[in-house]
Amino acid sequence: MKKLIINSALMVVLSGTLTSCFTQTYVVGNGPQKGIETIEKSHYLVYGLAPVKTADPVKMAGDAKDYSVTIQHSFVDGLLNAITFGLYTPTTTKVVK
Repeated sequence: MKKLIINSALMVVLSGTLTSCFTQTYVVGNGPQKGIETIEKSHYLVYGLAPVKTADPVKMAGDAKDYSVTIQHSFVDGLLNAITFGLYTPTTTKVVK
């Protein structure tokens, strides 16, 4: 019984540490109408606590009233984060008009 509890706890911990890249998407207005994409990187230091340069989705959308915004911590962003041990943490912002 004790071995079952330990194995179950280990599986929960492992599944929490092996999660995939995060993605946050939101839609403004009626969503993208033309399919025009704009992509920018946001740069953070110390696990995202100190922003160096952040992408502004409103400026990226320009005068469009209908668009979608996707902020993603992609595999490459996570790899850079791991290589620098969290000192540099980029994210990718994509606006589709």
